[in-house]
Amino acid sequence: MNSILAFIIVLGVLIFFHEFGHFIVARLFGVGVEKFSLGFGPRILGKKSGITDYRISAIPLGGYVKMVGEEPDAELDPEQIPLSFTHKPVWQRFLIVAAGPFFNVLLAVLIFFVIFVFAGTYVLQPTVGQVGDGTPAAAAGIKAGDRIVAINGNPVDSWDDMARIISGSEGNPLRVVVKRDGERFEAELTPRLTPTNNLFGEEIKRYVIGVTAAGDVVTRELGFFESLGQSVVQTWRVTELTVVSIVKIIQGTVSTKTLGGPIMIAQMAGQQAREGITNLAFFTALISINLAILNILPIPVLDGGHLLFFLIEAIIGRPVNLRVREIAQQAGIFLLLLLMVYVFYNDITRIFFSQPG
Repeated sequence: MNSILAFIIVLGVLIFFHEFGHFIVARLFGVGVEKFSLGFGPRILGKKSGITDYRISAIPLGGYVKMVGEEPDAELDPEQIPLSFTHKPVWQRFLIVAAGPFFNVLLAVLIFFVIFVFAGTYVLQPTVGQVGDGTPAAAAGIKAGDRIVAINGNPVDSWDDMARIISGSEGNPLRVVVKRDGERFEAELTPRLTPTNNLFGEEIKRYVIGVTAAGDVVTRELGFFESLGQSVVQTWRVTELTVVSIVKIIQGTVSTKTLGGPIMIAQMAGQQAREGITNLAFFTALISINLAILNILPIPVLDGGHLLFFLIEAIIGRPVNLRVREIAQQAGIFLLLLLMVYVFYNDITRIFFSQPG
């Protein structure tokens, strides 16, 4: 039950922000909105205000905003023309559609910002855990428990700082200031180009000195503006990693078995909820970014497909042929159904065939 409740909360927040993006920009440009729905299918409850029916529908796997004149061939009364989506300039239609994914990215920034403001950020300290035999660090006399405080005169405040400097050294000698038992000493070492695996399991080569982290983590408080900056940086990093992951899946580097659907999201949401509200919020931000990227893929019926048609319209000076759009949307629906079937298959396989014993 915990997983189901967490899933409903996460999905509800994501859908609301996405559809609210479409809604608010549509209203900004004077487009009439007939329906604002969380969920698909039959209406369960709601309230009508003006011409808009704000509703919660039976199937909670998405949502939609129904605008006046959204269908190009829709018959409209003369008084509805000023409210019609189709009759707006192409740049306004583009922004209305793009607002959904943008608001999902904005949601991620807001969540990260709140987390950083109230909980700070975790910093992995540059404390050595293990030193490999025959490595540059061992040759320089570095031992487990040592703390790296500076490299080539640059202060080192975290393990990431240290790793970034070493990786970018291009094999040049480094002057390392080490703190041991309250005392400091300086050592000189030369990073070695070593084969290793990246996050996606690909073999790469990078410069290392042969140490692992001790795992010392501290919480660092962040101010308002620092939290805002870090939230943007964190959103960018997750977005970049997500895009690279999609490319790796298309290239075949990453297995498609890593794809998950609603069942996996529900399981993970429940797990994060048990870990605490901060973990659940962080998970929501990650899924929000994934939802934004999924929606801007150039697949008809998704926001990205509509954006592609608007770009073509802006280039050629007229809307794409209605029949072409209909065929493309049918193909898009077919692709999405295949994807849904596949991710459900992956979810079920994880449940029944990935359990120990």
